[in-house]
Amino acid sequence: MNKTIVITGAGGVLCSAFARDLAKTGAPIALLDRNLEAAEAVAAEIRAAGGNARAYETDVLDKAALEKTHEAVLRDLGPCRVLLNGAGGNNPRATTDHEIFEPGDELASDSKTFFNLAPEGFDFVFRLNLMGTLLPTQVFAKDMLGQEGCCVLNISSMNAYRPLTKIPAYSGAKAAVSNFTQWLAVHFAEQGIRVNAIAPGFFVTNQNRALLFHEDGTPTPRTGKILAATPMKRFGEPEELLGAVRWLIDPEAASFVTGVVIPIDGGFSAYSGV
Repeated sequence: MNKTIVITGAGGVLCSAFARDLAKTGAPIALLDRNLEAAEAVAAEIRAAGGNARAYETDVLDKAALEKTHEAVLRDLGPCRVLLNGAGGNNPRATTDHEIFEPGDELASDSKTFFNLAPEGFDFVFRLNLMGTLLPTQVFAKDMLGQEGCCVLNISSMNAYRPLTKIPAYSGAKAAVSNFTQWLAVHFAEQGIRVNAIAPGFFVTNQNRALLFHEDGTPTPRTGKILAATPMKRFGEPEELLGAVRWLIDPEAASFVTGVVIPIDGGFSAYSGV
């Protein structure tokens, strides 16, 4: 493969794993992230292994910034043929302290409840995940028009199937990403641009580590619930997403696959709890 792959959120745990793996195909990799240092560290690692990668500081919620990054990628690596929309995540401002309503939540001022969640925090998480998928696609999918073997791969979540407690904005946003993936697949089908998504189950990342483990490394009660609802009884490893990612972006192996969201979850979505 010698088609430029653009990855947003490329400095994160999962997307950096995607970048390192896809670089082995020989494709030039553009690593986009707000944290340039993190993206550059991944790019340097890829180059040290003989790959071709460049890091770009970019805000996926700023279309003007994305346009400038697009120009730089065109100049440095060539037109985008695969876009992996990996930027996203949750934020404490959009997370409730309680899993379910407790009497007094409607009056509380010393804890985050459904009733006092800041609209700004909710909006940030929703925009980061949905608009952070829409805007890069608007910018980079232009390169794919009239070309062969192009695709967009989005990152949904188990939250899109069943919302998790405490994180309503993230759950709603990922459901929107799945819906948008299907919409976009139909919109671009006659152009030959395939659009799919993966829906990871539970993986330990920098963003969710504090929810899953105490500072001393012991698991939180939330981890206990997650593992009890995951038939394989463990968290996933980033490397366990790579096969599906490679398959979905492969223009031959997945040539007739578009508009799907693939769960990779250790059985979480199949388990009724009984």
